[in-house]
Amino acid sequence: MPLRITVVRPLPGVTLKLQRGAKDCVPPSLRSPDSVSFDFELRLKDEGASAGALRWLGEHAQGSPADRFVYVNVGRRAGQTDTAWDRRAKVKLAGITRAQVRAVLGAVGSRIEARFQGAGRDGGPSCGTVPLLAGWVVIPAAT
Repeated sequence: MPLRITVVRPLPGVTLKLQRGAKDCVPPSLRSPDSVSFDFELRLKDEGASAGALRWLGEHAQGSPADRFVYVNVGRRAGQTDTAWDRRAKVKLAGITRAQVRAVLGAVGSRIEARFQGAGRDGGPSCGTVPLLAGWVVIPAAT
């Protein structure tokens, strides 16, 4: 399942990378003056509507089967040595619906995206469980 996480207005000069596995990190796939995006894929195990939530699998999925999320590492956790920032943002996967999955599977090149603000309340990089700007949304191909 193709996914995208976009950090809106990240702090200048602070490195962001998507965590893969326990320690590896991957750089952004897209950058603009106002955002940084990470495109990645997860596998999906659908245990049926009676079983509850969708179960996300793959090297970017973190957490327990009942509470999956993806980390965006910041500063030192992203390999930047010349910074005081050592954080990571947790992006929960729980808001993705079966209808969104069906929509993406039915439209080649589309994906499901979450966006969050790059700066937290303290003025530093966002960290901890981040609030999504519009939840998870389906975006069409070539976006």
